[in-house]
Amino acid sequence: MNSLQDLHNTARSFQTTAKMPVLFVGHGSPMNALADNAFTRTLHQLGLDIRNRQPPRAVLVVSAHWLTRGTFVGVNERPDTIHDFGGFPQELFAMQYPAPGAPDVAQEVLQALPDAHPTDEWGLDHGTWTVLHHVFPEADIPVFQLSIDYHQPMTYHAELARQLQFLRRRGVLILGSGNIVHNLRQSMPKLMADDPTPYAWAAEFDEWAKRKIDQRDLHALAHYQQAGASGPLAVPTPDHYIPLLYSLALAEPDDDIRHAYEAVEYGGLSMRTFVVGG
Repeated sequence: MNSLQDLHNTARSFQTTAKMPVLFVGHGSPMNALADNAFTRTLHQLGLDIRNRQPPRAVLVVSAHWLTRGTFVGVNERPDTIHDFGGFPQELFAMQYPAPGAPDVAQEVLQALPDAHPTDEWGLDHGTWTVLHHVFPEADIPVFQLSIDYHQPMTYHAELARQLQFLRRRGVLILGSGNIVHNLRQSMPKLMADDPTPYAWAAEFDEWAKRKIDQRDLHALAHYQQAGASGPLAVPTPDHYIPLLYSLALAEPDDDIRHAYEAVEYGGLSMRTFVVGG
């Protein structure tokens, strides 16, 4: 009990800061961790811009790769680098992202979300570390994750995200990591042929989502099946799509939204990345 109370007291001692931005990153293949390309250079520049404006006290990531029944918050002091994939070069499996955890900030999240549960049984999955490797390559900023309760309706996630607004003024950078268009089955032939061109339906849905993001139309985005025939093809399962709802739901009326990177690659994989309030 004393340790939990100490964490709570430490978290409450945080000073209010200028409002932090929010990111959504289309993370794509884990191989991006090893790549030097237009996408990874964009991530690196985003990190420099954020540091120059206001270095985060911590980063909270909502990753498409932590799906649970119920909502969980990582409280690890030293989260492991999780290599949650197969069939890639050993060089990728050897990579580590040794950022410290943020158990003090995690306690603040648990206070704000009474139905959430603490856990130290998850670390940083590849939706997190392959992105942060480029954003904050020094791995010197504390990082923790919030799981996605995969058994809840789409609107639930936007409502939960709004309960975390206070973190933006407590020095916490919130990052949603997924892909707006993510159809690996349809993309595999193009990946095997090294053909990066998009399918028409994927480009159509990505542009539809961009319009709805710019309009801050969370209702439409939560009901993406109504976008037409491209919706079910672009989002055959919602795991990679849900982090988008978290990032956009954290936007406030005075926040600009900037699309930092725009591309649909290998048929059905959107790398769209946007910044809220920065």
